[in-house]
Amino acid sequence: MRMSRMKTVLVTGGAGYVGAVLVPKLLHAGYFVKVIDLFLYGDHVLSSVKDHPGLEQIKGDIRDSKLLRRIIPGCDSIIHLACISNDPSFELNPELGKSINYDAFIPLVDIARDDGVNRFVYASSSSVYGVKKEINVTEDLSLEPLTDYSKYKALCEEILLKKRTDSFKTLILRPATVCGYSPRMRFDLTVNILTNHAVNKGKITVFGGAQMRPNIHIEDMTDIYVKSLQWSDSDINGKVYNAGYHNHSVRDIANIVRDVVGENVEIATQSTEDERSYHISSKKIREELNFESRHTVIEAVNDLLVAFSRGLFHNSLEDEMYFNIKRMQSANLS
Repeated sequence: MRMSRMKTVLVTGGAGYVGAVLVPKLLHAGYFVKVIDLFLYGDHVLSSVKDHPGLEQIKGDIRDSKLLRRIIPGCDSIIHLACISNDPSFELNPELGKSINYDAFIPLVDIARDDGVNRFVYASSSSVYGVKKEINVTEDLSLEPLTDYSKYKALCEEILLKKRTDSFKTLILRPATVCGYSPRMRFDLTVNILTNHAVNKGKITVFGGAQMRPNIHIEDMTDIYVKSLQWSDSDINGKVYNAGYHNHSVRDIANIVRDVVGENVEIATQSTEDERSYHISSKKIREELNFESRHTVIEAVNDLLVAFSRGLFHNSLEDEMYFNIKRMQSANLS
């Protein structure tokens, strides 16, 4: 498909777990990329492309409206990744989470629309559905968020759809849990946690085990974001898509990790009160946009195993840089 004219893209949170893989892909695809991020996890995250002439790194806070008014003009599109990510991180400081995930969203969208941004891609979450009885969770089901994190994700979706116009196109993506290697690594996500423990402890602890957890490989997720700038206006404007692929039980994920890391890895099971279980359907994005994930959970574990063997992680069980909550506590954001 011919690339649209959207050549300059602002990626909020572009030095995060997903952004660190996405930004090099956007540059390789020929986009000029502006990144706004607090760089809490180090200035090295985008080191592989730091000298690229098409990259501008801006150390700043998306709550700073003056900064947004300075950097957004000239941007054709925005991919909005920045947020306090996942329930535990949000619950650590709910006021902070609301200020970043919700309060800052409204002026960001208004400034983008007023300054002529053509396309706004929003990273929502599959958690907005809450717990469903349906076997397959599809985009037409009601949103019943259970936590503040998912509640504000859902509210931002509502705001964005109301702000949409023929000249301000919007696309909402609801990703499953992302897994795999990134230069800004996270070891607080299911597949990544289990792999880290298998490699460094020789033991995986599964809480419950029967719960279904949808996952998507980070390479697939970032490919979707690149394509989100290339799909036609009529294909994406005002649309909402799930972005998942692998619906495995937690126990199955543990078995996959053991199969890859080694059969000597012990799997221990403990009871849990968290019985949330859901199966995300990605049929709509496959049928309407012809996107289908190409990478598996097995590949994600293999990629992490290679990274471990190459010594790319330092003290992966304890270093705060791999864990959102620990890093937020240390940084004392306000």
